[in-house]
Amino acid sequence: MSAEEIKNQNEELATETAGAVDVAADLPVEEMELVENSDEGKSGKEKTVMVKGKKKKKKEPFLRGGRGQIHIKSTYNNTIISVTDLNGALLAWASAGKCGFKGAKKATPYAAGVIVKSLIDNIKTFGIKEAEVFVKGLGMGREAAVRALGVNGIQVISIKDVTPVAHGGVRPKKARRI
Repeated sequence: MSAEEIKNQNEELATETAGAVDVAADLPVEEMELVENSDEGKSGKEKTVMVKGKKKKKKEPFLRGGRGQIHIKSTYNNTIISVTDLNGALLAWASAGKCGFKGAKKATPYAAGVIVKSLIDNIKTFGIKEAEVFVKGLGMGREAAVRALGVNGIQVISIKDVTPVAHGGVRPKKARRI
C-alpha cells in the first residue's frame, strides 16, 4: 500500500469512529496501538479502546470506596490468589509458580506471603484499601496469606471459608448377586 492509500484509509476510519481518538488518525492501521478515550456522556463506567482499528468498550472496575474481594485458593500443591471487584470481575492474580517457586515450596506459608506482596504491587493502581477475603482449600498457605494482606496495607473486612464440603456422597454400587 502506498502512503496516500494508508492516509485515506485512516481518514475514513477516523470519520467512522466519530471522535474516538484524534491521535489515531495519523497512524497506519498496522501500527496502531492501544489508545484510550473515556466516554463521559454515558454512564462514566465505560472506556472506548481502539485496538488495531477496531473500537471496543471496556468496563471500569466496580470498587465502591476502595473495596474489593480477594479469593485465596490454597491446596496441598499450590496457592493462588485473585483480586476481583465487587461484581466479581477479575482485576489481578498471582500464584506461587508465577512468583518463581517450584515443587513442594509452592504450598508453603512463606510462598503465600511472597504471593500477596507481589499481588499488592500489581493492584496499587486500582486503589483497593479494604477487602472481603474468601478462602478455599486446606493448604498451609491460607492463614499466612490472610496475615500477609494485613501486613501489606489491606484492611480485611471479613474472612469467609468457602471450601466445598461433600454432603451425601455418591450413590453406592448395587449389591452383588451370587
